[in-house]
Order: sequence, then C-alpha cells, then structure tokens
Amino acid sequence: MLRRVLYIDLGRGESAVEEREDLFEEWLGGTGVATQLLLEECPPGADPLSPEAPIVFSIGPLNALFPAITKTVAAFKSPLSGELGESYAGGRLGMALRFAGHEAVVVRGAAERPVYISIENDEVKIKDATSIWGVPATVVGYILRDVETGVGRRSIIRIGPGGERLVRYAGVVVDTYRHFGRLGLGAVFGSKKLKAIVVSGTEDVMVPDPRRYRRIYNRLFKTVVQTDAMEKYHDIGTPININVLNQLKGLPTRNFQDSSFEGAEKISGEVLADNYLFRRVSCAHCPIGCIHIGMLKTSFSREHEFEIRKISYDFELLYALGSNLGVSSAEGVLELIEACERQGLDAISTGVVLAWATEALDRGLVTLQETLGVSLRWNDVPSYLKAIENIVRMENEFYAALAQGVVFASERYGGGEFAMALGKNEVPGYHTGPASVVGLTVGVRHSHLDNAGYSIDQRALKKSLTPEEMVDAIIREDDSRGVYNSLVGCLFARGVYTPENILEALGSVGIEKTEGELEELGRRIFDEKYRFKRREGFDLAEARIPRRFYETVSAVGMIDPETIEEMMRIYRKRRGW
Repeated sequence: MLRRVLYIDLGRGESAVEEREDLFEEWLGGTGVATQLLLEECPPGADPLSPEAPIVFSIGPLNALFPAITKTVAAFKSPLSGELGESYAGGRLGMALRFAGHEAVVVRGAAERPVYISIENDEVKIKDATSIWGVPATVVGYILRDVETGVGRRSIIRIGPGGERLVRYAGVVVDTYRHFGRLGLGAVFGSKKLKAIVVSGTEDVMVPDPRRYRRIYNRLFKTVVQTDAMEKYHDIGTPININVLNQLKGLPTRNFQDSSFEGAEKISGEVLADNYLFRRVSCAHCPIGCIHIGMLKTSFSREHEFEIRKISYDFELLYALGSNLGVSSAEGVLELIEACERQGLDAISTGVVLAWATEALDRGLVTLQETLGVSLRWNDVPSYLKAIENIVRMENEFYAALAQGVVFASERYGGGEFAMALGKNEVPGYHTGPASVVGLTVGVRHSHLDNAGYSIDQRALKKSLTPEEMVDAIIREDDSRGVYNSLVGCLFARGVYTPENILEALGSVGIEKTEGELEELGRRIFDEKYRFKRREGFDLAEARIPRRFYETVSAVGMIDPETIEEMMRIYRKRRGW
C-alpha cells in the first residue's frame, strides 16, 4: 500500500508527491498523521487565515477496504478558536483519495484569484474559479460534476459565500450531503481563494493476504447489516434523540434557558420520518444509509406550482436550528438548515449564535438598530433567515461580530454568561450533566464526538458514577478515539470495530499491532494534539464555562460548579498535568 503525501502550493501553482512511510508507520493514518503534518507545516502563532496556515487531509489504512470506514479528517488552525481545528466528513472523499493514490494531502499558500483544485491520480491542476466564486455551495457541485471527470469514483468538496466572506464558522460541503462542519475550515478555504477540490482516481488497492482479508471483511459486513448494531441509524437515525433527550430533560431549548421543549414532538425524528423523509443515502462503502434527506415542498404561485427541495437533517441540526431557537415546525427547521447549506455555514454554530443574539436583544444588550430592524424572537423563522444573510454579508458591526462566533460577539456586547461555547466552539445539543460539560471542555476540538461525555451522563442516570469514574471514562474515550479516528472510521460503527476486529483488519492489510500498542498510540495522539493546542495559546486552566450551564436543570439534575471544578482537577492529575 502506497504511503504518499501530496503537497499543493497555491501561491506557486505547484504540486509534489513524497513517500512518507515513516510517518504512517508511526502514526497509522487519519488523525494521527494529520496532526503530525499540521505540526510540521503550520508555523507557531500563524494567523489561521494567512497563506502560512496549511490545510491537511488524511485517510487511514482501512479506507475503501472495509464497510463503514468512510471518513476523511481535515486538520488546520481554527479561525474560530485560534488553536487546533479538526473536522471529519464522510461521503466519497475517503474513497476518492484512496483510488487517487494519496493517503494525505497538504494545501499550502494562497492563490491571487479564486481557484479550484482538480486531482486525478498523480495529475494535479489548479484551475480558475472566478465564474463560480459567490455561487451557493449547493449549486457548485452541479457545475463541477459536468466539467470534471471521474464519475462514480469522484468527490467534490466546496465552500459557499460564508467561507468566501471568512465567517469564522463556515464549513466545507462534501458531496452534497456531508460536511467538514466545525471550527471554520470553510473560512480557511476562503482565505486561500480556494473554492473547491475535486478528487478522482483509478488506482487499484492491493492487500497482502486476500484470504485473511475476505474472512475479516465478511465478518464485519455481516455484523453491520445482519445485526442491530447500526440499525437505529438507518431507520430514524440520530433525530430519534430529540424525543429521547426531551423526555430526559437534556434537550437544550431557547439558548439553554430550558432543557425540554414543548414543541419537540413536531420536529422529532419520528415526525420527520413519517411526513418528510424522501430517501436515505450512504457514504461510499457503507451499507447503512444513515443520511436522511427530507423533502420540503413550497408553493410559488396560485396555480399549484411547487418547488421541491431536498435537505439533509440530523439531530444536531434539529437542536441548533430547532429547539435552541424555539422553532416548533419541521418546515421551519428545514428552511433554516437549507439556508446554512446554501451559505456554507456550520449549522450548530449558526444556531447557537442566533440563540445568543435573540436573548441579547430581549435583554437589551443590543437594539433593533444594531440588528437592522430584524426583530429576533424565538420561533421567528423569517427573521432568522434574514439574520443568516446579514451574518454572511456582515452588513454592519453587529453582524460582523456574529460572524466571528458567539464568544467574540459576547465579548463585544456582553452576555458572556449565556454565550454557549466551550473552547470557543459553539456547543452541541446536550444538556445532560457534568460529564458533557467537562468532556466538551477538555476534548481536543471541544466537540461531543471527542469523548461522548453526554453518554457518560446517561449511564450515570442508571448507575451513580463518582467524579473519578466519569473522568476516567472521558479519558478512555478521548484516547481510544484517537486510534479509531486514525483508521478513519464512522463513529456510528465503533461497536462493530472492537479492538479485536481492528487488529485483525489491520493485520489483513499488512499492519501488525498489539492491543497495547494501539492503546499507547491513542495516548500519544492525544498528547500531540494538546501540544499543538498549547503551542497556539490554549490553556485548560483558564477554560471558560458559561454560567447558564449551572442555571438550567440537566438530565441528571442541577450541575454543581464544585463538581465541575473537582472533575477538572482530577482530569489534570490523571493526565499528569
């Protein structure tokens, strides 16, 4: 298996391929390799939006070879947090990179005018994108698929106007329905005048022991499709969590002022599946079909003429643009999701920013003059749609502040106690208890997918857990996901890829490891990420936790600040800090 890194310099218009066997031998692939390349390529203190700040993509040794190993990791310096930026996307990108023969891609420099990159096997072209600059992210894919080759083995990733205008939480759309959503990769693309990347390839993938490979492949495939291990993701999918968390009093509502939503049933996964589900889509080489596409039908004339829009939805989007904004109609949430898609914005951050702005207006911290007459109110979908446009256009100082994230906006206008971000990253849809708060605070990218602290809280509902037990569970998850994200697998399939199965799968492609070696690798990857975070100014001892977390009942009851402080002390001690 080739272990190649493709380097592309937008400023010089050049590309080169290097064999980096040593890098992959030590760090496996995926996030392990991407972190090392980011440490190599990003100068200390670099402006995240400067030509010196690179973009790194990496896949793992099992991509395109095993079911549900579908992701690609992007590593960059985040313009939102100012430190580690890391995001994952499915779709076809991992497969396309494998067939193009590149396990990692590093994008350096910046172009003088809008461009897109075309990668076909070893051939790299930097092409003019002036004609598609300013075009919505939802449209760019349709344009490029007609002018680029590689149908069936191709991935098209692109930004929208939000990334072009450097909104700090702009994302990158991947193959229509997937995203590098969090921490502002879209703005980094925009700073480089990079509109899109198209990847395709025709390389064969060889395995050293086909018989061993078939044996473990068949076992994993049967587990994925013939057991209930991943069934819930196909049926209703993650939106099933709306009703579940609502019943547990763990569903953030109206900017975390409440933890249950009276309109939850109307935006629930069950209602969407019954009334709006159009189809399910899978990432390349995954048989599950967890991507749920809703159909929104709207009239545009009196003569019964309609527009049909197909909109991907999941739990986090329904929380951020639904319960957290008090939006109680499925149509309203789908409208807001599509607006974020069109502009190329991270829906989680957008929802949290709008929720803070709504409360700030209600409390008199900002005025209608600053909102340009947009009367932000809970459940006011038209006003939120207008506000999204104003954020991308940065129509005035207030909207320009919102475009830099909820922490920046609250520092400018006040209301930091209800600016719901941890590590400067707007929080996901869980108010479950202390493990969620601590997990988001200490996680390498301040995401629920770092260590699933919310699931530890849910375990605590069934059996009481001490602060030490919760911290130990967070650390185990942080470290183990470092390995899994180096493969790079879909986290929905973590129950399928047990340590035993991972070792067998790696062995079938010529990588012999022990369970102890993988455990040690996970710890080292975590430490390397924190090395980058500290280098760029992150200090866990100065972590800011909004007071609102302590004011609203969670799934496990009221959260005690002393419990959070104790868990943070235990965490630092366990890590040896």
